[in-house]
Amino acid sequence: MKRGKKKKLAAICLAAMTVLTAASCGGKEDPGKNLITSEKEEKRVVSLFGPMEKSDPDADNVARTAFDSTVVMAEERLRVTVEYRTYTAENYQERTYDEVLIDRVNHHMDDLYLLNPDTIQKLGAEGKLQDLSGLACAENLREVVKTANTVNGKLVTIPQEIVAYGLFVNKDLFDRYNLELPETPEDLLECCRVFQENGIETPIGANRWWLENLVFAQAYADLYNGGNTEAEIEALNRGEKKYSDYMRPGFEFLQELIDRGYVDAQKAYTSEAIDGEGPDFLAQKTPIVMAYWGAANTETAYGAPDFEMKVIGFPSSRGPMPVVSMTGYGVGAEAEHQEDALKVLEIILSDEAMKLYTETNKVISPSKNVEVECIPALEPLNDRIQENIYVLGSNAGMKVEQWGNTCLIVRELLNGATVDACMAEFDRLQEESLREE
Repeated sequence: MKRGKKKKLAAICLAAMTVLTAASCGGKEDPGKNLITSEKEEKRVVSLFGPMEKSDPDADNVARTAFDSTVVMAEERLRVTVEYRTYTAENYQERTYDEVLIDRVNHHMDDLYLLNPDTIQKLGAEGKLQDLSGLACAENLREVVKTANTVNGKLVTIPQEIVAYGLFVNKDLFDRYNLELPETPEDLLECCRVFQENGIETPIGANRWWLENLVFAQAYADLYNGGNTEAEIEALNRGEKKYSDYMRPGFEFLQELIDRGYVDAQKAYTSEAIDGEGPDFLAQKTPIVMAYWGAANTETAYGAPDFEMKVIGFPSSRGPMPVVSMTGYGVGAEAEHQEDALKVLEIILSDEAMKLYTETNKVISPSKNVEVECIPALEPLNDRIQENIYVLGSNAGMKVEQWGNTCLIVRELLNGATVDACMAEFDRLQEESLREE
């Protein structure tokens, strides 16, 4: 069971992360050089382990171009070479990216790593990652980034972008039926009722990965925006509060959406992200879907609809609520080239590099000094984030991993489990985390 969960969890996390492609960095030694000259001119190398894209590495890829540009900046200024060591499923067969990464960190095989939220939490708690709080770039980070990447008081990873999720809505259809964009759960239920009464059978298009965002918005709207975040998380980690108490309203809301036919549970359980619900949304058969920020910029996703699209936060008791998740770059605590690795991070995560990366990819920067010029469709979501209104879908400071576990438990709900059974699973996970102390 645990093995199956790990495989699913890796797929969940990797779906939304910035991916890397292989680059050739080596060179053959000139046989004409003598030993002394070779030693003097020996390259300084920093190795980076990350996932490899499924597409042709020679294909035009904006994300790859943005990351590579920041790496080149570091290489030129430090006179080092960053070697990409990449994961491919074919090479590792049944082993997931997270499993391979943990093994490589434990055996000190690389210097830099791109980590998913669950591995950030695990390796940070075990002391396997270097504290990055001393880097100058750390001073420029948004509080949301520090919160999500801090384990036991140490900032163990820093991302190049913040991944924000929201509801993608067909504004034209809302206008046709004189509907305001939903801000609360009650608003969303009413909008779905009107759509269904006007012949739209399933108002919300969903897939098996992202429905947890609806739950997170309900569960943690107050925790992250009520002014008592740190104390509440400490209470959860000590077992004084229960995750199930936070999660229950979100699961009950999702169950109500299913019961009323506003979400097709059977289809969502088997649909892949965007592939399942995307065609109906683009064909204006479904007025609402959920996706991440970058999908609004990508023509292969939702970047070129034939209607006015808006991306808003998920309805919550505190209004539209963005849900934020992020991967992060970390340095092994016992990395062979730790000093150079930290210097590389200092450059690729500097405001200068962040600006280059953000402008190329049109994403939200982790730096509070770097703003994104987003397309009009994303302005509602961006406005909330700039107001520091958000919910974290991944938080390394919580002892029960959130993103993957919640997704898997939501899938149990889709498959017919009761809300009470889902809450019992959260209780089990919390009890397990307390026993591990």
